Amino acid sequence: MLTFYHAPWSRSSTVFWLLEELGIDYRMELVDIRGEGGAAEEYRKIHPNKKVPAIEHNGSIVTERAAITIYLGDTFSDSGLAPAIGDPERAAYISTLVYHDAVFDPVVCAKVHGLNYVSNDYPFGLFDDMVAYLERRLSEQPFAAGERFTLADVVLGTGINYVMNTLKALPERQVFREYLGRVTDRPAFKRSTEKDAEMAAEMPFFKQMMAGGAPV
Repeated sequence: MLTFYHAPWSRSSTVFWLLEELGIDYRMELVDIRGEGGAAEEYRKIHPNKKVPAIEHNGSIVTERAAITIYLGDTFSDSGLAPAIGDPERAAYISTLVYHDAVFDPVVCAKVHGLNYVSNDYPFGLFDDMVAYLERRLSEQPFAAGERFTLADVVLGTGINYVMNTLKALPERQVFREYLGRVTDRPAFKRSTEKDAEMAAEMPFFKQMMAGGAPV
């Protein structure tokens, strides 16, 4: 059995969509990362920083979205959603997964928090370079790894959708809107999004926020 450690409306929502795409059986363990002090100390046995997502499968723990995606895509290869070793799209697939977590996420955080720096100051480089790169890539091909939808589109699609449409930190470009139209018009995305919203509404942090109170 696969156990999925999840906090609604967080980075683990990506893996929620991914699991729904794969259509495999799993057990969800909710982690309250937004409560006072964050997740319980016991959870460090699963994730050293008490973050989500994480999965436990056949006695092995896997953390971080890129690693989880590679692991699940290869383990459940019958889905056809992960280019196999030797597939021409494999290189772009893996590169997209790591780029998203190692570059896209950090430069967005730096941008939102007003961090001023030059490219060589940090390994993730500049926000404007990231935007230009993704705009070029998605103008040249319809999906993250090439001509077909893969699990890399779950990761990249979630990132672009959140940062552009919710966080309002990514400039709205036609190529990004068209890309999101392709990847979010999928039953698994709609199913996971609806379920995630239902679970979020039951979490103390979001209950208070929706009631108009100050977040705890």
